[in-house]
Amino acid sequence: MAVNYRKIEKRDNEILSRLIKKVFEEFGIDIPGTVYTDPTTDALYELFQAQGSVYWVADENNVLLGGCGIYPTKGLPEGYAELVKLYLSADSRGKGIGNALMQKSLESAMKMGYTHLYLESFPALGKAVSMYDATVSRCWIMHWGIRGIMPVRSEWRESCETRIPS
Repeated sequence: MAVNYRKIEKRDNEILSRLIKKVFEEFGIDIPGTVYTDPTTDALYELFQAQGSVYWVADENNVLLGGCGIYPTKGLPEGYAELVKLYLSADSRGKGIGNALMQKSLESAMKMGYTHLYLESFPALGKAVSMYDATVSRCWIMHWGIRGIMPVRSEWRESCETRIPS
C-alpha cells in the first residue's frame, strides 16, 4: 500500500509523541530543555491549530511513520516561519518519506505567504541535516544546533541569507 500524506488529526497526538521521543532516545538527545520534555510534544494537534501553522503526517496501512510542519514561531520577522518537528520512525528513513513531508511543508508555507523558513536541528541528526542541505542549497550558519534560514521559493535560494534575523 502507498504512503498517505495528510494533515495531523487529534488521534495522532499520542503516537506522534511516542515516535518523537523514541527518535530523541535513539540519537541520545533525550535531555531537558528539548522537544523531549516539552509538553507541547504530547499535544501537537492542538499546537498546530495556531493560525499560520500546518503539520503533515505520513501513514501507511494506518501506521504513523512521521511528520513535519510549519509554525509561526514567536520572534521571527514578518514573512518568516519555522520548519519544525521533522521526525520519522527508524523503519521509515531512507525511503523519501521525510523529503516528501518537507516538500508538503514547503508548499504549505508558500501558500500561506511565507518568504523564508527558519530551521534548528541537532548535529546528532546528521541524516536530516544532510537532507535539509540537499533541499535548500547549503543555507547553514551556526554549528550548535545547525540554525539556518532557508528561502521558501527556489528563485530565492541563490541569495540565501547568512544571518539569524534580529
